[in-house]
Amino acid sequence: MKADAAGSDSPWVSPHAPERGRLARLLGPLHVTGIFWYRLHAWGVSHIPRWSVPIFVNLFTAFFFLTLRRIRRALADNLIPVLGRPGPWAAQRRIWRTMHTFAWCLTERYEQLAAPRVPHIEIEHREAWASVVGTGRGFIVLTAHIGCWEVAASVLTQQVSQRVHLVREEEIAPEAQRFVSGLVARHSAGRFVTHFAGDPRLGLELKEALAGGEIVALQGDRPRAGGQSLCASLFGHTLELPAGPFVLARLTGAPLLPAFAFREGRLRYRIAFRDAIHVAATADRRHDLARAVQAVASDMEWAVARSPFQWFCFRRAWSPGTGSTVSARSRLTVG
Repeated sequence: MKADAAGSDSPWVSPHAPERGRLARLLGPLHVTGIFWYRLHAWGVSHIPRWSVPIFVNLFTAFFFLTLRRIRRALADNLIPVLGRPGPWAAQRRIWRTMHTFAWCLTERYEQLAAPRVPHIEIEHREAWASVVGTGRGFIVLTAHIGCWEVAASVLTQQVSQRVHLVREEEIAPEAQRFVSGLVARHSAGRFVTHFAGDPRLGLELKEALAGGEIVALQGDRPRAGGQSLCASLFGHTLELPAGPFVLARLTGAPLLPAFAFREGRLRYRIAFRDAIHVAATADRRHDLARAVQAVASDMEWAVARSPFQWFCFRRAWSPGTGSTVSARSRLTVG
């Protein structure tokens, strides 16, 4: 299932799968995706004085702000449909705020996993959570790269008896993937079962987990290159979302529960649940999926509009089209 930009001869592929370019191969562990930075971050939050953490967050934000030119451009482009077209200096302020907030979320993730330090959590719209957790059936917690989604996953494991199957994107460096997996395993004490998005057995394993009344938690805002995707409308423009969560929900009958973890201060987060979405299973598969994906997209739009500088999408999100943003028209092909 792919979305073609209007007037294009070939499908546009959203480039969100892990990739290892020439610079990454040259720098190895010192590349931004290399194991050096993962280990340094985890070591730092465990050993430096807590009063000095803001200093290092600012230093690292400045370093990556100056060096990651492609990511700066993607962040600026992605926020245009959300906040409008800015002047040059306003665009740089948007980029800085997003990178700075991401640096804090990443740091506090390591503080939670490696230090460990317990964040303060508030829950918004708990009724939506209660509507699915007390049924004894499996359900899918669907979030996005907004705020610190690991905080939301951690809260889930503390409030339910079922196992939580956490689906993560693969890290580009295998050593980094093993490192993060080890931190998560030690922190969760067996409450998480971690899966990676590139595993060809993933669909079957998640289907079995849901059939057994367990919980699946995953992010639903980045289609993988070469994977199936569905088109939705956000801020009046076309955005591709991965088809997998919606196909899985329709196949199993498991409800989708949108959830977003907003950072509100130093080790302070607010988890906002939205109403559960049930994917219909009628004879019109295309229509069933289209309705569900737009419902989730509306919740994502609400979340991004609420905290635009916590939307951590570091590659261009929008289909190419008008100007440097998106085409308002698209064609959906279901296969």
